[in-house]
This record gives sequence, C-alpha cells and structure tokens, in this order.
Amino acid sequence: MQNQLSSSSDKLILIVDDDKGVRELLQIVVEKEGFKVAMAEDGAEALEKARALAPHLILLDLMLPKSGGFEVVHELQGEETGNIPIVIMTGRFMDQSTAEMIKRESNVKEYLEKPLKTAALAALLHRLLNTRTPVRKIGP
Repeated sequence: MQNQLSSSSDKLILIVDDDKGVRELLQIVVEKEGFKVAMAEDGAEALEKARALAPHLILLDLMLPKSGGFEVVHELQGEETGNIPIVIMTGRFMDQSTAEMIKRESNVKEYLEKPLKTAALAALLHRLLNTRTPVRKIGP
C-alpha cells in the first residue's frame, strides 16, 4: 500500500528567526508551497507559540535572543511538543562535532546553513511533512 501525501494547506509551520528580513523571505517560500505560517522572533515567543499553536514543523534559527535555538530544542522535548519536527537554520559556521551533536537531538530532523536554498528547503518541508507540492498555474 502506498503512502498518501497530504495537502500542504493542512500544515502549519512556525518560522523562528530574529531577523525580520529572513522571517519574511521564509514566509514567502513556505506560503508558496501552500503551508500555513506562524512566526516568532525570539526563543521565548517560539516556545509560547509552539505550545499554543502545535505547529506541524518548526524552522528554527540557532542564534536567538531570549532563549537560543538549542535551549528551545531542549525545552520542547519534554512536553507534548516533543514530537514536533525541527529544522535548525544557522548563519554561523559550526564545526562538524557541534553540527553532529545538534543533529542527534530527537526532535531535530535537519540542519541547514544560511543562506538557504529555497528549492531545497521546499523539497525538505514536503518530505518531512509527507505533503504534495501544490499545483501551480502557468500563465495569466
């Protein structure tokens, strides 16, 4: 029996980044793929929204004010939010051992370095959430 792909419009993605420009760019990419979007600009807001909204996936910047990304990852593990897949994004160079340590966290599904490749991000979101790419109309 084949796995059925679900509609991306049924899925909510929480975008967490302290840079407004990055949040807005990610919002455009994520919405273009048909997903619903919620946004947070720091770790405290990310935790609050993750608990309140129960998103299907979190795109999480590692370097954040008010609880860094790594603290958010750990905080979400011990709650009903522990099964939310997290994709870590960072603009900072990480040595291989640090990157591997982050990837071993149970709720971290992927680790991406900025600048993100939008097509690769879109494909990753659909793969992780088992959704189909929306049909795009061509022409007027």
